[in-house]
Order: sequence, then structure tokens, then C-alpha cells
Amino acid sequence: MHTVTFSLDPAPAPVQVPTGALLTEAARRAGVEIAQPCGGQGRCGRCAVRIATGGVRRRSTLRLSAADVAAGMALACQSVVEGDATVVVPPQEQIERHLTTDLTAAEVVVPAGYDPARAQPLRRLALTLPPPSLDDQTADWARLQTALRGHAGLENVAVSLPLLARLGTVLRQGHWRVTVLVDTAAAGAPRLIDLQPGHTPADAPVWGAAVDIGTTTVTVWLVDLTTGRVAAQAAEYNGQIARGEDVISRIIYAGKNGEGGAELRDLVLGTITKLLERAARRAGTTPDTVVKATVAGNSTMMHLFLGLPATSIRLMPFVTGVNHVPSFTARDVGLPIHPEATVDCLPGVASYVGADISAGVLAAGVDDSPMISLFLDIGTNGETVLGSQEWLATCACSAGPAFEGAGVLHGMRATRGAIEEVWIDGHTFEPTCRVIGGGPARGLCGSGLISLLAELFITGVIDKGGNINLTLPTPRVRAGDHGPEYVVAWADATQTGADIVITRVDIDNLLRAKAAIYAGFVVLADGVGVPLETVERVLIGGAFGKYINVEKAVEIGLLPDMPWERFHFLGNTAVRGAYLALLDRSARQRIADIAGRMTYIELSADNSFYDAFTSALFLPHTDLSRFPSVRVAATPVEGAV
Repeated sequence: MHTVTFSLDPAPAPVQVPTGALLTEAARRAGVEIAQPCGGQGRCGRCAVRIATGGVRRRSTLRLSAADVAAGMALACQSVVEGDATVVVPPQEQIERHLTTDLTAAEVVVPAGYDPARAQPLRRLALTLPPPSLDDQTADWARLQTALRGHAGLENVAVSLPLLARLGTVLRQGHWRVTVLVDTAAAGAPRLIDLQPGHTPADAPVWGAAVDIGTTTVTVWLVDLTTGRVAAQAAEYNGQIARGEDVISRIIYAGKNGEGGAELRDLVLGTITKLLERAARRAGTTPDTVVKATVAGNSTMMHLFLGLPATSIRLMPFVTGVNHVPSFTARDVGLPIHPEATVDCLPGVASYVGADISAGVLAAGVDDSPMISLFLDIGTNGETVLGSQEWLATCACSAGPAFEGAGVLHGMRATRGAIEEVWIDGHTFEPTCRVIGGGPARGLCGSGLISLLAELFITGVIDKGGNINLTLPTPRVRAGDHGPEYVVAWADATQTGADIVITRVDIDNLLRAKAAIYAGFVVLADGVGVPLETVERVLIGGAFGKYINVEKAVEIGLLPDMPWERFHFLGNTAVRGAYLALLDRSARQRIADIAGRMTYIELSADNSFYDAFTSALFLPHTDLSRFPSVRVAATPVEGAV
């Protein structure tokens, strides 16, 4: 195999790579990670690098302008090394915004009446065993089994080989006084989790972890199971983002070269490991003391976490490998907690309605309320649940990652420098922006895009079809390299030294995303015969929902036009549901019941979805009677054409 010399700025030294290697692979060999938000499909344009010298061939210039190509820019995921080359990688996005879930453990309220003796399947027992003698030569394991049977009524307790190997030493270290931890909910038989010499104080913590593996963010709550108290929380952006910002991109990446799946699994395990270490440090313990974990996540995240093939999720007829995952030990899963810890992956419903939604329905209380509730998780998949204590129906639509900044020319995640709120003067068409962290802007995050789209529409900069009015008396509207655009920030006020704009193509992507979400819950409501106006509560889960401005989300037709008091933002309901399942076996059973009760509607098989989607591709909608409050607000303003 012929190799060439590849130099990378900021890599410390050149490396040898085979000819034909993708720039992303060559960069990895040089120790530099290049983010691939679209999973290496060349759709997002955010892996652009500059070719300083040498032989690099572009297989695609999608998302690059003629000026970009002239300046030597290339998409790293779509360009190959064909000779000695030097490539410059611009600074990659860094996650600088501290997530609220990383700081608010004190706000988590322990369920009223929590009683670990009743609710917990984990039992900690302080046992004193009679020592062996010449008259009593009972084997160590049989001796412990007798004590478990006599003191706790536990029969046929299972034990792993590593624990069995420690048993004799622990019993003798403790002078036949030992503390054992048994999982009584283990499938088949109770299972020994841990044993320690001596008697552990009754009020000593028993540590558990609730984990939510989100497509964008991973969250860990460290919980003392003896009290139910959340001792520490930690949250971080999912390391898999570098290989794809949406589930489809990651499924495609997982199937590459037979190694993508293992790489994605390692990335998410690395993220969880970092969070467990951070949370344990805050709680004054170590991850290896965690003896139980519950895990929520969408179906794709769960498959990638466990190293299961996920390809069938994106292929007709959209079938998962598994919805109800059996319990495993941490040793089996690869989690860096106590190796015998029970890892309980919560049950999901279908390919695009996973355990994050069934756990979220529990946390939101949809399943035990007489009120008709609409539960939304606004994100890449746009999952929706409609129902009450009597019935539950659910669907998911592929909204795409536009509201998370992908597929938008100057889109970015909610990090320092992102514009998160925009106001436009209806007379001068000049914008005022709020930037995360203050200072010059670097791009637009999801909440900023919603705000900007609404302001552009309300002030007449764009019409209901998203067309930019180039006749307005302002230099903010112009024809750019990517078509008509509106300048949100001039170059001298940005971190990049370039204008931040929103283009007609960007607006189309946003309109498709919001139309998919709106059409999803409209078709779901119509399908079960519930008029949308009769919905009594709109419950919005997910961290992203906390930053949405309701008024502006209604103005663009993302959320239904209802009285504001019906909207409730619940934050991360998936981790809350995982926490409740961690505490109480009855809550865990309730999640399984929820998953079993939900009627799943596959929108791709519903002919009405396309019609609803097409109607929602306008601002706020083709049927303005659905949005009476916006109809008033969107009257023409002075200067608009």
C-alpha cells in the first residue's frame, strides 16, 4: 500500500497515511478529531478544512461556495489524500455552556413517602455467620446461603465467579461478620451484588445512577437509594455528536467499515464515564460504589450504547432489534461502576419512540391523569404522545436537526457565542440579538433560529412561504452566494470576521422541521379522534424545550395556538423517569405498562401525514384559522411589501 506524508495544523508532527484515505481518517491518525455532524455524508458543511499544500481531491463541494473552494476549503468527510499534503483545521466547536441539569440537584424532590424497604429490590443485609470448625465443615458459599435463607428468606441466590472467588477472604477478614447486597428483582433468582467484611452502618449510602442518553446530551443523576436523594448531577454533550448530530447520521456511520458501531459505543461510554466520575466526585464517592443503574434513551441511542446493530431502525419497515432490553451487569455492558451492578435499560415502544419517551410519560404524569395531555419532545425525532389515564397514542416524525443548528449555514449548538434570541425593529428591520456568554456572535442556535424566524415573519422580512423580501429599504436583505439572505450580524460584530446570515435555504430547512413536528401531533390527534383544541395540557419535555419562547414558537406554527397557561415546560423528563424507576420497582413496572399501552402510529404509512406536512410548510400554516393570535400579529407593517 502506497503511503504519503500528511501534515495537519494543529497536529504536533506529520504522519504517514495510505493514499485514498479520507481527510477525517488522516486527521484521526494525526491525533486531531474533526467533527462530522451529518455522520460523514457531506450534508452539513461543518467539517470544512483548508488545504494549504499538496494532493487532496474533493469528491464533493456541496455546502461550499465558489469563494470557499478558491480559498482552498474542502469538506474533510468528502475529500481524500492522494499525495503529500498539509491541511489546516479551523478551531472545532467547544461546548462551553453549562447545562442547567449539571447544577440543579437540589431541585429534585424525593417522591413523597419513599420507603426503600418497600420500593427497592436491593436489600442490604448485615449477617453474622457461625465460623467453621472440625465439627462444622460447611463450605463458605453454603454457609452464606444458609444465613441468607434464615435471616432474609432468600432462596437460590445466584453468584458470579468473581464474587465467589472473593467470598472466603471477605468472610475471614470480617471474622464471619459480613454485609451483603442482593438484587431481589434479578431474573430467575435473587443475585448477590456485593459483599464487604464487617457490618456497614445502616445509614450508609447505597449508590445508584439514573442515566439519560440523549442524542445531543447525556445526563447522569447519582442517587443515594437509602434516602432517595439526588446527591449530584452531571451533564455533557454526547461524544457521538462528532460522528453525526441526528440518529440517522449515526446509524449510517455505525455501518461504515464494520467499525463505526464500536466507535460510537466507545464514544458514548466515554461520555458516561466522564459524567459518573464528575458526579461521584461531587458526592464524595467513586463510580465503583454504584450498584444499580437505570438507562433511558431513544431506540437508536440504546442500540448504539449496547453495541447492537441499528441498521434496521432506518430501513422499511422500521423495526428495532429489541424494545424491552433484558437487565445486564455493568461488566457485560462496559459501564465503569461496580462490575456486578444491575444495569436496567428501560423499555421503548418502536424504532422512533424509545425509552426516553416511555420514561418521560411517567415523569410527566400523562398516564395517571384524567386530563387529555399532549406530550412533546421537540428534537430531531419529534416524538409525540397524546392521551390520558384511559388511553395513550404515540408517533414520531423525522424533523431533522435544523433546530439544533445543523443544516443551517451559520447554525451551531447552544454554546458560547450562539445567538439565542432575536428582536427585529418593524420599521428599520434592524435586529437586536442576545448572545450566550455575551460578546460577539459566532452563529445561531435552535432557540435563536425559532426567534429569528418568527421576527422575520412578523415584521414582513419574509412572507408565509419563507421568501425573503429583497425590496425592503435595508441592506440587511440581499442576494448572497446561497441565494436571498438576511444579515443577522455584520462581520465587524462577529467572532469569525464574517457576516452571520440566514438564507432562503436555511429557512426552507427550518420550515420542514417545524412542519414535521406540527403535522405529527395534528395527524396523531386526528387519528384518535381528538380535536386539538380539546387538549387540556401541552407538556414539553427535553432540555431544548426549556429555551423555547412560546409566543414565537406559536408564531411560526411549531406549537399549537392555545392559551399560554396550557403550556408546561418540564425539562429533562427522560432522566426524571429513569430516576423514579431507579427508586421504585412499581415505577419501573409502570414504565413497562406505559410502553405496552401506547398505540404506535407509523406516520410514513399514514397518507394524511403528507397533506398535513405540506399544509404546515407555511408560516404559521396555510389554514390561518388554526392560529388566530398570529393572524392578528402578522398584519402588514410600514415599509413591508
